[in-house]
Amino acid sequence: MCLAIPGFVESIRDDNGTRMGRVNFGGVMKDVCLVYLPDIAVGDYTIVHVGFAISKIDEASARETLRTFEELGILDEGLAELREPAPPQPPGSRPGLSDG
Repeated sequence: MCLAIPGFVESIRDDNGTRMGRVNFGGVMKDVCLVYLPDIAVGDYTIVHVGFAISKIDEASARETLRTFEELGILDEGLAELREPAPPQPPGSRPGLSDG
């Protein structure tokens, strides 16, 4: 399962014309594409799904979401997905889609 997880924007950079950020997910640091959120800044919280920041949120909402995930027992699963590299995809495949 892929979760949209709140994270804290630690830094922002331009990566060959693509706005990228280093986002902290409870100690797990990941590079995240910020192209959908041109106004997000260092120190903001964002919801991240499959490597893309999709929404800016306030700190209280981020903490509440993380607390809820933890209570439901899905926080560790979500953080584990962030820690693990994505499995290699065969050429021509489209990640996240199935034939079902």
